[in-house]
Amino acid sequence: MSKHPSFLNSRRRFIKRSLLAGAVAFALAAAPAFAETGWPEKEDLKFGFIKLTDMAPLAVAYEKGYFEDEGLFVKLEAQANWKVLLDGVIDGQLDGAHMLAGQPLAATIGFGTKAHIVTPFSMDLNGNGITVSNDVWEQMKQYVPKQADGKPQHPIKADYLKPVVDKYKAEGKPFKMGMVFPVSTHNYELRYWLAAGGISPGFYAPEKGDITGTLKADALLSVTPPPQMPATLEAGTIYGYCVGEPWNQQAVFKGIGVPVITDYEIWKDNPEKVFGMTKEFTDKYPNTTVRVVKALIRAAKWLDENNNANRPEAVKILSESKYVGADYEVIANSMTGTFEYEKGDKREVPDFNVFYRYNATYPYYSDAVWYLTQMRRWGQIAEQKPDSWYDEVAKSVYRPDIYATAAKELIAEGKVSADEMPNFATETGYRAPQTQFIDDVVYDGTKPNAYIDSFKIGLKGGEKP
Repeated sequence: MSKHPSFLNSRRRFIKRSLLAGAVAFALAAAPAFAETGWPEKEDLKFGFIKLTDMAPLAVAYEKGYFEDEGLFVKLEAQANWKVLLDGVIDGQLDGAHMLAGQPLAATIGFGTKAHIVTPFSMDLNGNGITVSNDVWEQMKQYVPKQADGKPQHPIKADYLKPVVDKYKAEGKPFKMGMVFPVSTHNYELRYWLAAGGISPGFYAPEKGDITGTLKADALLSVTPPPQMPATLEAGTIYGYCVGEPWNQQAVFKGIGVPVITDYEIWKDNPEKVFGMTKEFTDKYPNTTVRVVKALIRAAKWLDENNNANRPEAVKILSESKYVGADYEVIANSMTGTFEYEKGDKREVPDFNVFYRYNATYPYYSDAVWYLTQMRRWGQIAEQKPDSWYDEVAKSVYRPDIYATAAKELIAEGKVSADEMPNFATETGYRAPQTQFIDDVVYDGTKPNAYIDSFKIGLKGGEKP
């Protein structure tokens, strides 16, 4: 039953008065230590999302009242696809959105729609998987090493898919796979996995007008919206895909495909989605922006606290049609610390979805640089750039300064503890070199060109496809 506008207005006034009183009391008590962010310049906000489990911080911040605690009155609205979502943020129909990590970067450098988008908050780590059809799995499983119990030994590398792809090529048939968007984590993770197994995923050549990403490809990758992945696989239009949950587990439940690897196994604790806003919005409404980040940090903490004790409640929230809308059991299959590969082969993966641990919410420059290296590796960035360019772009898009302001307030308010956060006095924004990739290549975000040049498959130096 909808509430009458007069009721909502009086409720808002009550909340606002309560918050203001609390803010004054807090300011009097804590003024010597910390100056609190002022009242939000814009209180009524609309945020977009795609129906994936990693939109959870938005749903939780709304349902638990964390937005209202910050004087924000938020409407959450599902979007049809990633392009519609990005366009909504750019033209102001949306004040912010759950975004692919590559979207703010691509928009800012002008790959696709040109707009300066920033992110003050990273929404999660991990959360994706690669699924193949039952037929492809039957062909590739003969090459997969077995454990003592006869089950496949994980991680399953693309090396075991290569004989299948080679067979398709020999027969003159393209091997088709799906990913969700050209600048999505899924595209880069799928490409990374394939290339590590000796399968070329092809190149982009925007300067030639070719944005298909299929030049010189052994496997042809194309865009399919996440909720449509299982049906597209079942129809035989694609033979596999990379997507976030719950759409890998949906393939298991429907009996139409087998998830072979998670992104946690491709790159342990990889950054996934971000919360994106226009730079114009964050400049015009700085208090509002900080308060949004505060609410999202609290939501992320709730999702991970007490060893994921709140996840069953989170799954119940996400299963509602207004959010993800998949069955509780399907979402719970990955969200509660397990992941099912072949039907009946359910394994413990406690960090499949990470929202708060390991500084998951902090927008690291090195995360941004990794995405830019993959854009260059596959030709979306047409020309070689100096290392300094990667650093400059990362710092223009990722905004740890906004995050730090929000986090320090939450620490002062006793809502989070300092030991859960980076050391803001010494943090550079660059992680230490990361080693846990499926191909054992080391990633150092301060040396992007050396990293790009270290791969066997991919553009190097000044090469063009």
